[in-house]
Amino acid sequence: MKIARLSSADIHWREDGDPEGVPVVFSNSLGTDLRLWDKVIALLPKQGLRLIRYDKRGHGLSSCPPGPYSMDGLVEDTHELLEHAGVHSCIFVGLSIGGMIGQLLTSRRPSLIQGLVLSNTGAKMGEAAMWQERISRIRAGGIDALADAILERWFCEDFRRSDECLAWRHMLTRTPVEGYTGCCEAIAGTDLTASTAKLGLPVIGIGGADDLASPPELVRNTAALVAGSRYVEIETAGHLPCVEQPHQFAGHLMTFFKEDLHVSTI
Repeated sequence: MKIARLSSADIHWREDGDPEGVPVVFSNSLGTDLRLWDKVIALLPKQGLRLIRYDKRGHGLSSCPPGPYSMDGLVEDTHELLEHAGVHSCIFVGLSIGGMIGQLLTSRRPSLIQGLVLSNTGAKMGEAAMWQERISRIRAGGIDALADAILERWFCEDFRRSDECLAWRHMLTRTPVEGYTGCCEAIAGTDLTASTAKLGLPVIGIGGADDLASPPELVRNTAALVAGSRYVEIETAGHLPCVEQPHQFAGHLMTFFKEDLHVSTI
């Protein structure tokens, strides 16, 4: 296990694939850790790609600094991690809050990101009042009190009946309350519409047809802010299509890498 001791947090991260390959950085959603990407990583080539993923602060095996968190702080964690890993240019794959981190990081450090995958995310996700209500309910009753409602947004009904879904529920409910609510506060205070509209790089939006957390229209409209972007939608998938439909998700990544970014080493 790798820990990067950064200025504001200790970040757990790992890498797979080719140490000399094109870096691909994966940033996960609220309430999950880097295992979110296990199925997709297993399907991607191990030659030509350096596959990097991490637990954001307050999640997984990373430290949990006291809140509140800000999107600026989460982006700075990511930038410091990439410096620690010796990454000077990468493809960034962000899901949900990870996609927001990717948008702002690209805006702040455009030379660092050569291509951006915006999965199940938005430039603005929900209203501040909704996030404050969720924060209050979790502080009062813990994440378990909202877990079933969150899973309905994450997964389709058939998947929710599977044994695997129990593991995702455990991952969610074991997330530190301070880490979860801190990231909720970061989302609540963020609207990236203006800065994302100024981006000038290859972008693909990936939506889940049954996503109740970031509906397909939100993802489509967010990707459309960037000139020349495109959008794809995965059927029978909710908020985490990389879990429910990993082959389709990995296929869209490979198409983007080859056709949009012209990665020739895979």
